[in-house]
Amino acid sequence: MNHPRLLASLTTITLALTATAFRAPLASTIGIGSVASSTPMLEPRSGHTATLLPSGKVLFAGGMRRNQDFYKSAELYDPATDKFQPTGDMSIGRVGQIAILLRCGKVLIAGGWIGHGPTDSAELYDPATGKFAVLPSKMTSKRGRPSATLLSDGDVLIAGGGDHDSPGGIASAEVFHAATLKFEFVGAMHFPRVAHTATLLRDGRVLIVGGRGDELNAVAEIYDPQTRHFTDTGRLITARYKHTAGLLPDGRVLVAGGSDERDWSGNLTSAEIYDPKTGKFTAVSSMRDSRFKLPEEAVALESGKLLIAGGSKTVEVFDPAASRFAVAPGELSGPWHFMTETRLGDGRVLLAGGYANNDQSTAQTWIYTPR
Repeated sequence: MNHPRLLASLTTITLALTATAFRAPLASTIGIGSVASSTPMLEPRSGHTATLLPSGKVLFAGGMRRNQDFYKSAELYDPATDKFQPTGDMSIGRVGQIAILLRCGKVLIAGGWIGHGPTDSAELYDPATGKFAVLPSKMTSKRGRPSATLLSDGDVLIAGGGDHDSPGGIASAEVFHAATLKFEFVGAMHFPRVAHTATLLRDGRVLIVGGRGDELNAVAEIYDPQTRHFTDTGRLITARYKHTAGLLPDGRVLVAGGSDERDWSGNLTSAEIYDPKTGKFTAVSSMRDSRFKLPEEAVALESGKLLIAGGSKTVEVFDPAASRFAVAPGELSGPWHFMTETRLGDGRVLLAGGYANNDQSTAQTWIYTPR
């Protein structure tokens, strides 16, 4: 015989457990923000660059529509109107180039792949005129998809990348001097690398992680602008390339995703953190989704969290306080590879372009809005 008080107690417990189970998944997304589709670009692009200008607009340059169909066109996104408009063309079509905002307000565009291979050419975009101007000085090496880091003194470190003879990566590095608009060879990394990451540390040094030469590299290096030398530091727990990295508020560096030597078949969910104080990497909880061909720099949000997008339909946010990832509500329309992510002046993040599981690029964009 059923006892009324027992049934009431069981009902209360069941309701409480149901409510708890319902709240638990939501709790992990509190404060994470959400993703929603936005205005498409004028052209479908992947492997392009996106640079936040002092005006708050974003310069999109180059990239490809599909393999061997490279753009020299550029366009501007205005967050105030949520619209794109054309701007001047680069001198050549290129994909996998670097784009760095200099202290003078102009944007350095250099390297990348052109129709027959990588290039050493460079040009400056001037927001005041909306035009690109070719620099008479060229890089010291032809480089496709090198890393580029704005140093504390305003110069730019350019390292690695692929060339004709070493499509798996070269070791040489150079510095672009913003005052003279010239490139200077500064030596070589200890290992050839392409599809690596380069993160400016708080002390002005640069952490170089991952990438591949003839094979994947687990040994990280640090470039010191004072000595202009590279020195080895800790080893990655998992060798990877085509990953992302981002500086955390406490000065450590998160490294996440990418691929192992199997490339498309070896996408990674794993993540680890480099501590400059110890020179070592330690594992942290993994992302929910495996992903590679990511933007080289994860976006630092105003909250101190890092946003990671690309290679999956989801957008994930790493919380350094909890040392774990959370998936943001909303999805992209595909696992877009080599897309761009740009933090806007108001703290939102513009996600744009990329290609999915073929070489057809998209013009779609999305806005991540933090909470």
